[in-house]
Amino acid sequence: MHATPITAALLRGALDIEHTAHGLRPHRLPAWARAQCADGQLAMAEAQPSGVRLVFRTRATTIEVDALRTRTSYVGAPPRPDGVYDLLVDGRLAGQANAGGGNVLVVDMTTGSMETRPGPVGTVRFAGLPEGAKDIEIWLPYNETTELVALRTDAAVEPAPDSGRKVWLHHGSSISHGSDAASPTSTWPAHAASLGGVDLINLGLGGGALLDPFTARTMRDTPADLISVKIGINLVNADLMRLRAFAPAVHGFLDTIREGHPTTPLLVVSPVLCPIHEDTPGPSAPDFSNLAEGRLRFAAMGDPAERAAGKLTLDIIRDELSRLVTQRSAGDPNLHYLDGRSLYGEQDFAELPLPDQLHPDAATHLRMGERFAGLAFDGDGPFAAA
Repeated sequence: MHATPITAALLRGALDIEHTAHGLRPHRLPAWARAQCADGQLAMAEAQPSGVRLVFRTRATTIEVDALRTRTSYVGAPPRPDGVYDLLVDGRLAGQANAGGGNVLVVDMTTGSMETRPGPVGTVRFAGLPEGAKDIEIWLPYNETTELVALRTDAAVEPAPDSGRKVWLHHGSSISHGSDAASPTSTWPAHAASLGGVDLINLGLGGGALLDPFTARTMRDTPADLISVKIGINLVNADLMRLRAFAPAVHGFLDTIREGHPTTPLLVVSPVLCPIHEDTPGPSAPDFSNLAEGRLRFAAMGDPAERAAGKLTLDIIRDELSRLVTQRSAGDPNLHYLDGRSLYGEQDFAELPLPDQLHPDAATHLRMGERFAGLAFDGDGPFAAA
């Protein structure tokens, strides 16, 4: 087996790489941005490599990756599924595997405490691959922090040639991060990127789509041909701001992106349907009453009457985003708006309800990806002619 050092040249979708005692930890926010936020939830989310993949060309028929994962376990809740590694050969799914071993971050949502229980490095192995030169992509789990330790193959490895595809930079919440998708290539952004024939940089940050200035500056500084921002649900989840602050914050976020991408197609996407917060403000909170049955659900803790004081709901956010984009697009013809309910709406909820009242299931991710691809990349979509 040939040992190949894992370097930035073999990675796609990461914006920074941290050298650790074990190897490389991909990050989706640069170090300067991480230093500006002391939020543990965001730190965990951005280090989970949603959309990050190893990419190379080889004649190998056997590939092994050593990795140290850190997965999250919630006290009293059923175990989370193991993270999945997706292997693509010449763009087609050819295998799936788990790493095994690894650390466990134990979170007690009733107290907010966290404890890390260490574990060993695991190995992901793919064998029996077709003979001949081929392009390999190994998509890392979206729901586990990953330290890449070693890459071994039974033939030499070289960086993959430039695909020539456009780069799509997307920012959103836990749904964009992956929530309960079946695997890293079946999150809705990854599925949409595959259908649209583009390379994805996924800044979907579970719990972290909060109009943070450092995220906007990161997007400003990241080369991209297409950009989208999905705004809303986390602002309600966290009960972060009132309507008075929301509109200027959106303007500021978009202004910052436009500093680096003045004419790039920019699509603003409002929240998908989430019945508990359509007309009821946040915050959201876990409902522990079903934990004994192995289920975790969320509930809206706000009062609809609080809307009069400026508290945000999803309906209010959609109306405001539509107004802001209409206002700005008069002088910015490359700015567009998409109502998130066109990706997941009332009829979808009747057929595929949100299992925990906040996050879609695996089938819904695929449906959302197909719809986004059709609305954004096809026909008269904002990304079609870019």
